[in-house]
Amino acid sequence: MRLFKDGSEFGGWQRGLLRAALLTAAVGLPALAFGQDPAAAPAAAPAADALPDVNSGDTAWMLTSSALVMLMTPGLALFYGGMIRTKNVLNTLMQSFIALSIITIFWVICGYSFAFAPGSPFYGGTDYFMLKGVEQTTFALNGTKYTMPHQVFSFYQLMFAIITPALISGAIADRMKFGAYIAFISMWHFIVYIPLAHMVWGEGGYIFNLGAWDFAGGLVVHISSGVSALVLSIILGKRKLTAKDDTRPHNLPMTLIGTALLWFGWFGFNAGSALGSGGLAGAAFMTTHVAAATAGLVWIIIEWFAIGKPTALGFATGAVAGLVAITPCAGFVDVGAALIIGGAVSVISYFAIKLKSKFGYDDTLDVFGVHGVGGIWGAIAVGLFAKASVNPASLAVDAANPINGLMNGGGMTLLMKQLTSVGIAVVIAVVGTMLIAGILKAAGILRATEAEEDLGLDQTQHGEEAYNGMAGADGAMSGR
Repeated sequence: MRLFKDGSEFGGWQRGLLRAALLTAAVGLPALAFGQDPAAAPAAAPAADALPDVNSGDTAWMLTSSALVMLMTPGLALFYGGMIRTKNVLNTLMQSFIALSIITIFWVICGYSFAFAPGSPFYGGTDYFMLKGVEQTTFALNGTKYTMPHQVFSFYQLMFAIITPALISGAIADRMKFGAYIAFISMWHFIVYIPLAHMVWGEGGYIFNLGAWDFAGGLVVHISSGVSALVLSIILGKRKLTAKDDTRPHNLPMTLIGTALLWFGWFGFNAGSALGSGGLAGAAFMTTHVAAATAGLVWIIIEWFAIGKPTALGFATGAVAGLVAITPCAGFVDVGAALIIGGAVSVISYFAIKLKSKFGYDDTLDVFGVHGVGGIWGAIAVGLFAKASVNPASLAVDAANPINGLMNGGGMTLLMKQLTSVGIAVVIAVVGTMLIAGILKAAGILRATEAEEDLGLDQTQHGEEAYNGMAGADGAMSGR
């Protein structure tokens, strides 16, 4: 694609503050914050006769890819749910499922417009409010004409917007109020996700114009969610664990099923980001699978040496790390590079997770170690391994001026642009998350009370049990 620990009660005034924060996010304060001028005249759309006809093959592939990416969010719910204690399983699953509803509504009202409509280099405009003008006809974006209906593209991008905040939930498992989580992802969508999506893929975006590349979401999805997960887990504080708490995954088969669904859906995530059904989609399909397979194998080889046994959880973690790392470069690198990228990310993420105990933060399910670190490595790998012949439409200005990565004779130019884009994504994620979490903490609604944590969030937040008779049972959580 080119394109604080707080146990205060949740009182009436706090509900009012929460409602006000949600309303503010929904009606467009972020547009003002990022310099959008509502009175500015919209950029002229390409003339209808200049656009291609709808291509049924491209459209069919993009509809399929959209469905595949949608499946990743329930897959993520199972992936995380299997690693959590029995008394918090439903809460963990719901944190993924609720994103399907909330982000969809925001996206239709104004999210897509702020992300992709012409505006400033940092935030989109209002041209597409309520998906006005997003029709069944083809469209152009950043000078490229696409052969699918504009509405299909909007739906495909919605699936990315849904899963990204859901990824953060793995870092704060066991201790965040469900209402606070809803408020957090609602504001995070506008303050972190949308500006990054616009800068990387939107019309006239800053990172796009810089010449840095993110094929399918290394910056927009993985670095943003992984870094935000780290910041939020630090602000929340550690879980209330005692010596008797069993912190092993409670249902590894559930986690492996989630891994399978993520792997399957990721073909739509990466190969769909070719935005058509041609050879580039096929190349991204192959590099995606190769990186995941390599990373899963390398992870259990590391475990064999480190702990004497290859684990199912290790393979699942490694495979997902490989999928993360190849995401920004799936359509820019060849299969040989995919082998290197997948193998390297397991080494990098494995030792990044080991540093968690050294630094003392409680990222429950290692979102930062897998998505944050893996996404950073993938974004850098574009600057190292990009090959103009894989994607000449993006990586070659013309035949005489290919844009290759460092390892393919392209020098440091692309690598420096990639490093700059990584820095931008990290800063936006850190600042945005600190702002939102600070508001919720000041309102006294961020974290569950010790009593709620002890009983379990399934009971205290939802009034339900995942397994009959297990309320308050000391099941298992991530052992990492």
